[in-house]
Amino acid sequence: MEILIEYFAVFGGLGWEIDTTKPLVVLIEELILENFDILDKKMQEITLFEFKNQKLLHSFAVGDRRIFSAFNRSGLNNVSGGFSLNSLEAIGVVNVEYSREEDARKLNSKGKVKREVARHRISHKVLFNQPFIRFWFYFIFPFRREIKENNYFNFKKNFQKKQNSYTSLVFEELSNILLNYHLRDAQIVSSGSYWNAKLEIDIMTITDKDEIYVGECKWTNHKINKKEFHKIQDKCEKLSIDVKQIAFFSKRGFSKELRTLEGSFLALYDSEDFKVLLKNISKDELIDSFIS
Repeated sequence: MEILIEYFAVFGGLGWEIDTTKPLVVLIEELILENFDILDKKMQEITLFEFKNQKLLHSFAVGDRRIFSAFNRSGLNNVSGGFSLNSLEAIGVVNVEYSREEDARKLNSKGKVKREVARHRISHKVLFNQPFIRFWFYFIFPFRREIKENNYFNFKKNFQKKQNSYTSLVFEELSNILLNYHLRDAQIVSSGSYWNAKLEIDIMTITDKDEIYVGECKWTNHKINKKEFHKIQDKCEKLSIDVKQIAFFSKRGFSKELRTLEGSFLALYDSEDFKVLLKNISKDELIDSFIS
């Protein structure tokens, strides 16, 4: 399952049959780099041949996905950036993930708020509709001139360095799908990441019964330990939320100490637990779930 997740993070959305017995970097060279001109033309088309759209997608891919910070990174103002984002959303390249943070000024409309609170601007985030498009603008776009000349050295060096951090977001999105699958008998009101000015939680799912499930995802080669459990409990306390269940999703499993706490309040999922998505969700449904 680790291999499938890593390969899905690159090729997801293309609809290609992938030989997972081959190393990922070999497949990337054979299927993507050696077909650069064809794929680059396609990427030009889906970005409406606008370089500013491509720069914006690169900023979303490598940054924190927040809209305003991506505008700044791309050298776009709110007007031009907003126009590009609306165009990309309209043609189905990205979706906006709306913040669930409440405006502190509205919560305290009659009283004064601190200057930093008053200046804080709630920023929504952006999700790519297909993993491959994010892969392209994360890894290929910065080295497109070199790749066009069949020089893959810097691309491969960058991919080797950043592959784990790149895959983390895809793992987080798949984890959200897995959690919702296990909650399929409940009526889910909202689900996705949560962030405000001071903290972030990878997954927060709320049902129509106001039951709150929170999750943290770790795509690293280290097991999750009890310390991480205390960290997420602390986040929930700061948000003053009463949690129904905490869930951890881990590439490499969990410490023995954390395993002893597993139960109705703490759910632990490792890579192998994602097999249920393959058994119960078709490829098209998986992509649809990923997009939504």
